[in-house]
Amino acid sequence: MASSPLNVQPSFHARSNSLPSRQHPITSQIDENLHRLRVSQSASTSSPIGHQLNCLQDLYDSVDMLLQLPLAQQALAQEQQRKWVEQLLDGSLMLLDVCGTAKDALSQTKECTQELQSILRRRRGIEGLANEVRKYLTSMKAGRKAICKALKNLKHMENKVCSSSFSKDGETGAVISTLKQVEAVTISVLESLLSFISGPEAESKLSRWSLVSKLVHQKRVTCEEEHQKSNEIVNADATLRSMIKSGNTKHIGNVQIDLQNSLLCIQDLDENLESLFRRLIKARVSVLNILNC
Repeated sequence: MASSPLNVQPSFHARSNSLPSRQHPITSQIDENLHRLRVSQSASTSSPIGHQLNCLQDLYDSVDMLLQLPLAQQALAQEQQRKWVEQLLDGSLMLLDVCGTAKDALSQTKECTQELQSILRRRRGIEGLANEVRKYLTSMKAGRKAICKALKNLKHMENKVCSSSFSKDGETGAVISTLKQVEAVTISVLESLLSFISGPEAESKLSRWSLVSKLVHQKRVTCEEEHQKSNEIVNADATLRSMIKSGNTKHIGNVQIDLQNSLLCIQDLDENLESLFRRLIKARVSVLNILNC
């Protein structure tokens, strides 16, 4: 595992909370959390999106500790680094906005799922039931439009982060480089989350952008397709469509099971996303406070 660039040499010898010549424990934590996230997103060992969100929360807990270190605060407060810090703040706003879109989509899906569960329990005839299922699927499709827009914004942001060029030398460059890595992996996890919520439809639309975009995201898309069978939200949609297509309700028990599994998945993702949202806000406030000191 590659070490973090935050292995910096202080210009004086004193007892402090700044980063010493050997690797600081906080730096080690950030390294480990970044590594865990990258491994979890690899094609051969892809982890459930809930696990990735948990790892991302752990990463931001380490970032919070990093931002409390005097040396990190001094590095971010330097006037010559103002442009990069402001870019990080702009990026944090985008990430918060994407989290909001994901939360809205999950809330809408949860509400529609609970309503459909109630209707299925009453077991109307297939014709009336089909109309309700179509309403559910139409509502889900409308929510996916917002997700597609958020995904497009994330991909633009990702391209901008990847094309950024700045000096990584010294403590200032090291701190910004670390925060840029955190930003990049956050973008990646949120892309996976949005794709998970919306299913393959949103990703297939975005894949028509350009050949370069396809090549860059080919590995991730392939990985997501391989694990589509574990996507409870998509499974529920597929089961409902199959029931409507077949024109009978003999498998309604399976439909109810899939809807309940989808609902449990939604609740778990919503809780993880809320925790991540709070950590993103905390990190942004910390950086703003550093600039305003």
